[in-house]
Amino acid sequence: MTDTMDTHVVATVAQLEALYGLPGETSLVKEVDHVTPDYRAYIEAAPFVALATAGPEGLDCSPRGDRLGFVRIHDARTLMMPDRRGNNRVDSLRNIVRDPRVGLLFLIPGSGNTLRVNGRAHLSVEPALLESFRVENQAPRSVIVVAIDSVYFQCARAIVRSALWDPSHHVETGALPSAGQILASLSQNRVGGDGYDREWPERAKQTMW
Repeated sequence: MTDTMDTHVVATVAQLEALYGLPGETSLVKEVDHVTPDYRAYIEAAPFVALATAGPEGLDCSPRGDRLGFVRIHDARTLMMPDRRGNNRVDSLRNIVRDPRVGLLFLIPGSGNTLRVNGRAHLSVEPALLESFRVENQAPRSVIVVAIDSVYFQCARAIVRSALWDPSHHVETGALPSAGQILASLSQNRVGGDGYDREWPERAKQTMW
């Protein structure tokens, strides 16, 4: 059974290219090593970014959401993103200080196209830089500085297939287990529960930035 399964595994780049063929010109010409005026428009319109990092323990992909323009274009080859308050696991940051490779996926509500950025990051705690990202009287504890290697847009097929922005496909409130329910289940009710869910909105409001 295992031998039969192995014959159906794509294990080399040559096999992959034989299966899919080579990309067309439109798939290649869109990739550049800097932020163009068109790509600037996407970054400035995106309130949400998925940040992918790698480290000795494995991979991580972290959601990053903020006000429009929260990813700052320092120059055509450099992006800056504040690290806002979260759960203090610092998985992404832990990875960055040991392996600078990062990938960013920008999502713009209502737009089918997304924007992808690959590069190398470091963390800065320069006081003036932190202060420049202050919101609601709260500065971030660090800023992720990304040196760009490549930028390109991703076509709309994934967004169209998923109907991501179509309200008729949105999950109804209460259709999924709540954070409190998940925590209670995984901790044998030591933490979480209904109290966690009731208190979370106010706690999040007080610790948003």
